[in-house]
Amino acid sequence: MKAFTYERAKTPQEAAAAAARIPNARFVAGGTNLLDLMKLQIETPAHLIDVNDLALDRIEPAPNGGLRIGALVRNSDLAADLRVRRDYGVLTRALVAGASGQLRNQATTAGNLLQRTRCPYFYDTNVPCNKRRPGSGCSAIGGFTRLHAIVGQSDACIATHPSDMAVAMRVLDAQVETVDPSGATRVIPIADFHRLPGTTPHVEHNLKPGELITAVTLPPPVGGVQSYRKVRDRASYAFAIVSVATILQRDGSGRVALGGVAHKPWRVESAEAAFPRGAQAVAGGLLAGARTTGDNAFKVPLVERTLAAAIADAKATT
Repeated sequence: MKAFTYERAKTPQEAAAAAARIPNARFVAGGTNLLDLMKLQIETPAHLIDVNDLALDRIEPAPNGGLRIGALVRNSDLAADLRVRRDYGVLTRALVAGASGQLRNQATTAGNLLQRTRCPYFYDTNVPCNKRRPGSGCSAIGGFTRLHAIVGQSDACIATHPSDMAVAMRVLDAQVETVDPSGATRVIPIADFHRLPGTTPHVEHNLKPGELITAVTLPPPVGGVQSYRKVRDRASYAFAIVSVATILQRDGSGRVALGGVAHKPWRVESAEAAFPRGAQAVAGGLLAGARTTGDNAFKVPLVERTLAAAIADAKATT
């Protein structure tokens, strides 16, 4: 790990201003992703800004009837909150499916959203990776691609986003609140927060330099039968091969977002109109234009089967 300087910010604006003022600065809270990458010298920040003292660790009613989740709320606390369990069950299920209990106790809401989109080649510093060194090439393309993206990828990157929580946030239409170095605030719909790789896969979100996440707001409860199904290689502490977050209503309508298939949580709202026709029709819309390899072509039928199981469970519940 390379040497770095450190400070503890006292206010959100102070933290944002420090990040804008000091080249190559990073925010740190739980550190469950950043510190691992620093040990491997994949991330080499010159300065760390500790944001744990910013009093952003509360879950409160939002003016719109939803919930406002502070950026520093730990994943375990969010999953256990009675309001979340009652009204946003897909979020609790996604959080519990993620990582291990120890990591959930440390990881924060904002940090979870900001996890690096990555693959095994990203971790191997002996091979080219456009996310580590822009323009160096993508070693995954032409390599072993069983876990890689089948939609939304580009010729520069085929990695998949690792967050379970973000998939649930996407199906719930959450919004991300931020503050910038001047103190100005803005709200970013979760649909617009993460980026597809294009020619700049190292740019993974639409935050501006120095901009700090302060909260995530959930809309008023939408009801329905909510579920999160995660298919993975082992029962715990593994990223999704495919995950499916669903909200299904009594009238047959529904919402769905996917994990494990793209560089960001994947939702195609136009495909959701096909819910009355069944999982195959919905999956066809979600994965239209999919580009698979011999290693990961199985993800297409796996999405359909996993979605079909979620729909069957919902019908049995209602």
